[in-house]
Amino acid sequence: MPHILWVLAVFLAVAGPVIWPWSRNEAIPSLIDRVEPWKLTASVALGKIQADEMSVQEYAESLLERIKARDEDVKAWAYLDEKRVTQEARLLDQIPKKNRGPLHGLPIAVKDVIYTKDMPTQFNSPLYDGHFPATDAASVRILRHAGALIFGKTTTTEFAAIHVGPKTHNPHDPLRTPGGSSSGSGAVVADSQVPMALGT
Repeated sequence: MPHILWVLAVFLAVAGPVIWPWSRNEAIPSLIDRVEPWKLTASVALGKIQADEMSVQEYAESLLERIKARDEDVKAWAYLDEKRVTQEARLLDQIPKKNRGPLHGLPIAVKDVIYTKDMPTQFNSPLYDGHFPATDAASVRILRHAGALIFGKTTTTEFAAIHVGPKTHNPHDPLRTPGGSSSGSGAVVADSQVPMALGT
């Protein structure tokens, strides 16, 4: 065994720079830098945005591409306006760094029973079809103040209580349910369509 270790040590000393080209003083390239933005966790994405390693628009557009690829199977959105998302992401990128909030640019989906003044809140009920509240819910208002990007509204069972539910599928098994009430919020996060979502 000592002989084998000696041979290995000599091999690494000679061939090391070829098979491991980074010196001790160089940072080892991170796998995170090669991951598609939509695959990033909330904390990693937020860190990259704060470090100016990724723009809010770049992140938002990656998530929108993910949604386009998966929405037909998952069906977790009650409302999503791609143009609005892109426009708001672009505006967030223009905010000076010193004026940015702690959640600057972090996309967050909102369950469709929580008031949003710029998106319909319909409770998955025909009684509230096209209903636009005059104000944001406190939770949404706090998130906006912190710099979050309110991405869209996710599906829910009717009034978040009645058994009548949306046609949302479990993203990991379409034959299973994503659960009741906050089904859309759970599904979009589980499917990496957004990093975070509000439920109730």
